[in-house]
Parts: sequence; structure tokens; C-alpha cells
Amino acid sequence: MDKLNEECGVFGIFDTEEAALLTTLGLHALQHRGKEGAGIVTFDGKAFNGVREQGLVGKTFNKAETIAKLPGRNAVGHVRYSTTGASISKNIQPLFADLAAGGFACAHNGNLINAAKIRKDLIQNGAIFQTTSDTETILQLVARSREKLIKDKLIDALFQIKGAYSLVILTNKKLIGVRDPYGIRPLVLGDLNGSPVLASETCALDIIGAKYVRDVENGEIVIITKTGIKSIKPFPKVKERPCIFERIYFSRPDSIVGGKTVYTYRKNLGKELATENKVKADVVVPVLDSGVSAGIGFSQKSGIPLELGIIRSHYVGRTFIEPTQTIRQLGVKLKHSVNRSCIENKRVVLIDDSIVRGTTANKIVRMIFEAGAKEVHLGIACPPITHPDFYGIDTPDYNELIASKNSLDEMTKIIGATSLFFLSLEGTYKAMGYKKRRAKDPQFTDHCFTGDYPVKLEE
Repeated sequence: MDKLNEECGVFGIFDTEEAALLTTLGLHALQHRGKEGAGIVTFDGKAFNGVREQGLVGKTFNKAETIAKLPGRNAVGHVRYSTTGASISKNIQPLFADLAAGGFACAHNGNLINAAKIRKDLIQNGAIFQTTSDTETILQLVARSREKLIKDKLIDALFQIKGAYSLVILTNKKLIGVRDPYGIRPLVLGDLNGSPVLASETCALDIIGAKYVRDVENGEIVIITKTGIKSIKPFPKVKERPCIFERIYFSRPDSIVGGKTVYTYRKNLGKELATENKVKADVVVPVLDSGVSAGIGFSQKSGIPLELGIIRSHYVGRTFIEPTQTIRQLGVKLKHSVNRSCIENKRVVLIDDSIVRGTTANKIVRMIFEAGAKEVHLGIACPPITHPDFYGIDTPDYNELIASKNSLDEMTKIIGATSLFFLSLEGTYKAMGYKKRRAKDPQFTDHCFTGDYPVKLEE
């Protein structure tokens, strides 16, 4: 893949009718965050019930008889993209365990950077793991905690893990939301006619008609019971550093982050890109779908008209089999085709949100030239990605990131464009509403651009 791959999406709802159906809808809204598998666990007052399968939400939860297997007024759900652990059925979340304190279902978005060490230590001490997911280390630590209350068992476990995480947990009596100390991974709290809702993004609240209440704060544990909502902040206080790629790439454009729609931030990225780079061209063409918002902003700021010069097929999945070299070479055309009438004899500015390896960019640039473009200038609405991520985004290693080992001129030649330009780090922060990046105290987790990892990398 030549894109930053999805993270995961989590959802939970407490004390409402049709909890499983509402969770299904919430997961539909979060489908962009993970397409490998989906699962829902409910509690009906006596027993926990679960359905987990590989594939899209609509494939698994599209029948009344499936929803009927999930009775209860409390539910937690998950859509998965595997950054740790193989893409196999046993790793599909929510993971569930029967603990001494009762049932414990956990849905996790993020990545634990010390999971391998914890896993090794636990196995040496007799633990038996059922999955290869880092999420199971949380269940194991909770199960082995000597604390009496489930709240204290969870806190005990959280102090042993390191990394980025948002958790939604369902127990016999509680729905619990947790956000890591830096708030790297997102989590919001909503309300559906008095029933609390937890979700990765506000778009999952919108689809069920729930109201956005607030973001779960960094380092906060939200405990929801029939008596109300309680907030606990057990960690030493640090300033929030949410992942900047939520605004640049991952979150759905209509989700609200920091009081604005993600679409607004992405359009601002395009405007800043146009401000920094004066390009003489006839048409702006966004790479669908990722470059549309930034393309609109670039067009508005530069005055260069925007055209849909690339048409995308929505019927080719990421897992399309490419069995031969010929098919691999034609692979990009399975998803993208050129609208020649917008391209021929034109100086084209292609706009996309990011470049990872550069292989897809090369193929698209070549397609645009083959359609008759005079020039192809490629603008990227974020800085060069020079460092991999270890907090839940599936990025390649250093040697596979085109910007980590090549100069701008070298990248331009590899991609085959007339010119290549990126948005500066300063421009990125301006698009987010800040005058500049605080060097000693950054507002975001932006290590993919800077190498400034907020959680020390131990493994």
C-alpha cells in the first residue's frame, strides 16, 4: 500500500434499547478507520453476547438474525485495521474475557509500544494468550491485578502499558472510556436521549442522532453507570498532543475536531499550500478521494479552476488480488482513470494529502501525462513523511518512506513530475489554527514529519 493505512474505530453505548443495532450504525460511520474485521459485544443483564467476523460491517451485521444474537441494553463495537497482530479472526475485537470480577469486553484503537515485552513477561509467568493482538495484554494485566475493584484493576494495568490508545470497555455494570495520557488517539462522549455514547469520531454520533457532549480528555477515564458519569484522571498531568494525521488524513471530513469540521482543516491545508507555492497552471486536479478537500482550498486560494480530472472507481477493494506483473502495473487504473477532457494540453496541478512510498504517485503522474498533459505539478498538503509511526498508524519502515532517503529533486525524478512541492510544517500548523509550532511543547503528535515521538520508543 502507498497510503497511510487506517487505524481502528471504537464505539460503545449504555442503557438503551436496540443497543446492538445502534452500535452497528456507529461502526458503519467509522468504517473508514478499519475494513479488516468488525465485532460487537453486548450485555443483556445476565450474559455477554458477541459476534465478530472478518470483512466490512455491512457484511457481518446485515441481517436481523445476526442482531438478534446480540440482546441487551449495553454494547461495545470495533472496526479493525491490524497494526499489531495478524489479520485473522481471533484478533477481531472487542476482545472478551471472564475475569474474577466479571465479564470484560475491550475495544482498542492505537498501539502499545511495550506490548511485546509485557507479553513475554506474562507468558513466562504462566499466562496463556489466545490472540496475537497487543490489546490482549491489557486484558491479561487487568486479570492479574491484585486490586479489588475493576476500576482499580484497570488503572493498575494502564500504568504498565505505554503507547497510544483509546479504549471502550464493557463490564457487567459499566461502560468505560479511556484515552492515553497524551490524547494521541481520539475519543468523544455523546448522548442519545439520556443514554451515554462513546466513539472515535463525532460522525458516529451523527448517524444515530446522538448529541456531541465533549471530547474525552487526555489521560482521562470516563466511567458510565446507571447512576451517572464519573471522570477519573489518574495519570501525571501532561499537555495534550493529539495525532495530527486525524485532521490531515484519518478522520471523516464531516467529523468535528477542535470545534471545526475536518473538512475545514483540510481545505485550509490546501490554501496554505497555494500560499507557499506559486504555480503557473491551467487546472487543479485532486487525487480522489484523499486530495479533494485540499484541492478545493488550493483552487480557491490560487484562482486556478478545479476539475475532476481523475475519476475513481469505488468498487475495487484494498484486497484486490494482483497475481501477475501485468496486473500489478495496471493496478492503479483499477481505482483511478483519467478524465481526458480536463487534462489534454493543460498544465495540471495534482493535489494529494500525502506521499508514503511514492509508487502510486508515480503511476498517477504517468497517467496524467499519457492523457496529454503538458506539465504535471504535484502538490502535497502536508510535510514530507520522514519517520514511521509506532502508535497505531501502519506506516512503512524508514527505508520504504520515499522522503526519508531522497532529496526533493530525487523524489521529483522518481515520481516523474514536472515539479513536486510539500506544505511546510509551519503552514500545516497555520492550517490547524496556530500561528506556529511550539518547538519545546508541540500542540500535536507530529513525529512522522519531525521525529519528535512523545512516548519514548523502547522496542
